[in-house]
Amino acid sequence: MRRKLDVTEGEFTLLRNRFGRLIAGTAASAMLFAVAACGGDDTEAAPSGAPAASSSAPAAASAKVGLAYDIGGRGDQSFNDSAAAGLDKAKAELGVEVNELEAANGETDAQKEERLRLLATGGFNPIIAVGFAYSGAITKVAKEFPDIKFAIVDDAAEGANISNLVFAEEQGSFLVGVAAALKSTKNSVGFVGGVDVPLIHKFEAGFEAGAKAVKPDVKVQKKYLTQPPDFSGFGDPAKGKTAAEGMFDAGADVIYQAAGGSGAGVFEAAKAAGGMAIGVDSDQAKTADPTVADVIITSMLKKVDVAVFDFIKNFTANTVKPGITVYDLKAGGVDYSLTGGKIDDIKAQIDEYKNKIISGEITVPTGA
Repeated sequence: MRRKLDVTEGEFTLLRNRFGRLIAGTAASAMLFAVAACGGDDTEAAPSGAPAASSSAPAAASAKVGLAYDIGGRGDQSFNDSAAAGLDKAKAELGVEVNELEAANGETDAQKEERLRLLATGGFNPIIAVGFAYSGAITKVAKEFPDIKFAIVDDAAEGANISNLVFAEEQGSFLVGVAAALKSTKNSVGFVGGVDVPLIHKFEAGFEAGAKAVKPDVKVQKKYLTQPPDFSGFGDPAKGKTAAEGMFDAGADVIYQAAGGSGAGVFEAAKAAGGMAIGVDSDQAKTADPTVADVIITSMLKKVDVAVFDFIKNFTANTVKPGITVYDLKAGGVDYSLTGGKIDDIKAQIDEYKNKIISGEITVPTGA
């Protein structure tokens, strides 16, 4: 069961400040990459079911959903693919028409704005932007198209027609931090972040807190692949591999990556070093290259597919409302995976911490 958290104006401001915003670089011509929509997905997800304000959304049969991906796009085996799964499910179960546009490395806010405008002028409603990098763009474009419903994944962008789909990444990261520390025989674990931004700080903070909850003296190595405004750290497997190799050489035996497509390089490094890795967003033991999937002991599940499907279903039911929806551990928005059976022996210990977080006994830091 999922729940919507009512957020006051003050809480909205705090959340808005917590999530990173992409600062526009120099002006450049718009680069739009249209991708044909793919087929359905059988991943189960249920709507949040929270009461919502009335919407002018059309019936499901005529709804046209536009989705703009973050860097890496469909096929990144992680964050974007999770969003794609929710879109596929909506296409299969709700009969909506879909169109997907992809981002490019090094693009500006102006290019993101044009991508969203292309969908809006093409008759797509609702429109979903995947990733906090769209925050500035969606805030601007949504004002230009007040009759269109927009949603952004991973940020709190303010607007009368913008729904904010955010997650308690720190809570899921805490659980895989517990797993990493319990599985480490060298008392040294690592964290690789794609880009050094507030959102990824949540993954780092939760992971370190979880690891130290079970082993206070555990060493936690940390590395970010790029600094903003360079967001290529979410789509550079070579950088991910180099960072992970350095950590394994320095004594780590388990590395958690929150680096999008760059995570593939972390898995390669783990395989070569005889180490262990932890995936992110999706159950990456199922989605990663089969040659490296066996090194993934668990993944922090961030159910972007659930949030995307919920938003589309609410749109078709005329129940979309603006503001923040938080998908936390209690709501089933984050969790950890068990594929491969590599952490079955410590599941009970991890679940003890999970229950304490849900009950409020443990408050996980966010790195803010």
